[in-house]
Amino acid sequence: MFEATHPFAFFDYFRVPYDVVPADADREIGTLTAQNSGRKLFWYRGKNTRTGRFRIGAVNVAGRIHTGPVPVAGTSWRRTEEVLGADGRPVAAVQEDADGNVFLPFDPGQVMGFLWSESYTTMGSARVTRKLRKAMVKTYYAVRPLLPRPLQLRMRRTFAKHQAPPEFPAWPVEHGLQDLYDWLLELAGTVAGEPVPWIDLWPEGKTWTMVLTHDVEQAGGRDDIELLRGPERERGYRSSWNFVPERYVTSDDLVAELKADGCEVGVHGLRHDGRDIASRRLLEQRLPAMRSSADRWGAAGFRSPATQRRWDLMPTMGFDYDSSYTDSDPYEPQPGGCCTYLPFFNEELVELPITLPQDHTVFEILQHDGSVWVSKAHAIRERRGMVLVLVHPDYARDERLLTAWSKLLDEFAHDETVWQALPREVATWWRDRAGSRLVHTADGWVLDGPVAGRGRVRHGLLVRA
Repeated sequence: MFEATHPFAFFDYFRVPYDVVPADADREIGTLTAQNSGRKLFWYRGKNTRTGRFRIGAVNVAGRIHTGPVPVAGTSWRRTEEVLGADGRPVAAVQEDADGNVFLPFDPGQVMGFLWSESYTTMGSARVTRKLRKAMVKTYYAVRPLLPRPLQLRMRRTFAKHQAPPEFPAWPVEHGLQDLYDWLLELAGTVAGEPVPWIDLWPEGKTWTMVLTHDVEQAGGRDDIELLRGPERERGYRSSWNFVPERYVTSDDLVAELKADGCEVGVHGLRHDGRDIASRRLLEQRLPAMRSSADRWGAAGFRSPATQRRWDLMPTMGFDYDSSYTDSDPYEPQPGGCCTYLPFFNEELVELPITLPQDHTVFEILQHDGSVWVSKAHAIRERRGMVLVLVHPDYARDERLLTAWSKLLDEFAHDETVWQALPREVATWWRDRAGSRLVHTADGWVLDGPVAGRGRVRHGLLVRA
């Protein structure tokens, strides 16, 4: 359907069919040609860019943008959509020529990776804030064992009370990247002259996914697992349980019992002391013990305590998936978010972002009633996303939490549109989907690869298709 001079990461992500006919690897312009219409989509992939937040219509994202003239010779261009900077002033434009060819002043794949990796937190004043927050977190973990629990909570509540949610990424839900996906799918359809085909996000025609996960921080939480697992079991849900290998004893019998109940088990750091990924050297020291526990438990996944994360280190751990990123959360010890409620790859590692606010944040820090869980879940459901919730059995004796947990489970217990999956199942599906392609036949587009038979072909937009 398309030919490209360079890999086009956005099409790779959605599995839109195209062929790469290699051009000069250092060429600053990528060209995507629609075979039916002959029209071209040019995207800027050079170095003459400005880094920052920008907006195209209602689409609000961040990354590198080319602010100079269109570097494509032999045609005249007119500005069709202004690209606005964070201050609301035009910094660039999407442009079109008389033949319907389109120029993008940015690389969609770069923008996607910029947000997934939280690189936007290194821009301008955000970089200073991040460094200060990192130092505060390091100090907090050093002195936390000396602080009474009520004092710890009082400190975090006071900080949150004076902390306004950032404009970007928005909290509790950030739609910017998903808006960009739809905008790009629509643009590609305009260039092609027809809606573009792609491999649906979820198997068996399901329109969204719900994943239940639990981090067991201490022995008390281990002993209270049934407070959360019981309501799940009654409603037919399965879930994942992440244990800390060297903080308490996790018996093989408990692991076997959870697996027999349809659940899975993951690794939640080594000691829950905030030091697992403090440096590459410390990670290398601790990783053998974490891997040993993963092998003993048959664990495919990892979640870092306090959702601490480093983009360069997460793929080195040898897990099938990681679930240490939030989509948007300014209240965590490491604030920020990957700005998406869909899985994505960090090298060969599948990232499954946490997409509902954590229980501790909702009930202990913000003192909310938990209604945000259901409201955000519906917002993600409408966008065909992944609702991945993290709840701790350590806090499950709080009646507010148990009430909100039951309401969330009840809300979707009979929803036939949802794929209620374990994290490892979602990671396997996402990997299989990435290894599949669309092939055009006399009967139209068909799936070829690991998801053939389970996957579906979609055309057009993500949300409104």
